[in-house]
Amino acid sequence: MLSELFYWVLNMSIIGSITGLVVLSLRKLKALPRFAIYVLWVLPLIRFWLPFGIANEFSLLSLVSKFTTKTVVVWKELPQITTTNSIMGAKGYFPIEYKTDLLANVFKVASVVWVTVCCAAILTSVLLYFLTKSEFKTMKFIRANIYKSDRITAPAVYGIIRPKIIIPIGIADRDIDYIILHEQVHIERRDNLFRVIAVITACVHWFNPLSWVFLKYFFVDMELACDAKVLKGLNETQTKEYALTILTCASGKAFFVSAFGGAKTKVRIETILSYKRLTFLSSLCFALLVMAIAVTIITNATV
Repeated sequence: MLSELFYWVLNMSIIGSITGLVVLSLRKLKALPRFAIYVLWVLPLIRFWLPFGIANEFSLLSLVSKFTTKTVVVWKELPQITTTNSIMGAKGYFPIEYKTDLLANVFKVASVVWVTVCCAAILTSVLLYFLTKSEFKTMKFIRANIYKSDRITAPAVYGIIRPKIIIPIGIADRDIDYIILHEQVHIERRDNLFRVIAVITACVHWFNPLSWVFLKYFFVDMELACDAKVLKGLNETQTKEYALTILTCASGKAFFVSAFGGAKTKVRIETILSYKRLTFLSSLCFALLVMAIAVTIITNATV
C-alpha cells in the first residue's frame, strides 16, 4: 500500500513540476498582474496533490504524452477522468502491478525512505511553528488584533484561526499604518493558511528540488500580490512612503507567517514604484487569460 502511494506521489511530483515550471515562465511576463501570478500558483499545488484530471484535447500534456507519459483512463463517461503515469513502471494500476520484481523492490524501499523523511520534515516544521509562537508570551497589546514584541525583527501576521499582527517595538509610528494595511490584506486572503499548505506540500515532495524552488517564488508572489492590493488605495506620495517602510522592514523571513519584509526587497520596491492601476476591461482580459491558462495546464491529455 505504501509503495503504491509513493508511486502516485512520484507521478504527481513530475506533473506538478511541469505545471510549476509553466508558472515560473509566466511570472516573467511583466504585463501580468501580480495577483494573477499568485492565483496561478494554485495550479501546481493541485497537481502536487491530485492524481486525477479531466481529459482535454487542448491540454498542455497532450504535447508530451505521446513520448514521455501514459494516460490511464479512470472514468470512461463524459467528462472523461484520467490520470497521468509519467513513470510507466507498471503494467496494471488499480492496484499497482509493477513490470518487474526489481521495480517492486525499489519502490518498496524508496517508499519507506520517503514517508520517514516526509514525517520528519512535517514534524520539524510544526515544532518550529510552536517554538516561534511561544516567544510571544511577553508581547504587548496595542488594539484589536495588533501587538508589539521585542522578540521579532520585522512585522508579521501570526496564526490562522485568530491571526495577530505583531510589530517590533523599534518600528516608527509613521510606518505602522502602512504595515497594518499590508498585514490586513494577508489576513483577508487567508495567506497564512496557504503558507502552511505550501510548506506541507514541499515536505511531502521533499525529494523534488523544484518543489522548494516553487515554495520560494510562491512566497515572493504572495507579497507582491499583497503590495498590489495595498497600492490600489494609495496616492503617489503614500506609495513612496509605503516603499520606504518596506526598506525599513526588509529583514523578516519566515515560512509560516506573512512577514512584511519577507520577500526580495529590490523586486518589491521596483514593482511598487512602477505600479499602474488596471482598468475594468484590462482586468477582465487578464481574468480570461488566467482561466484559459488554467484549463490548458490543469487538465490531462486525451487517450
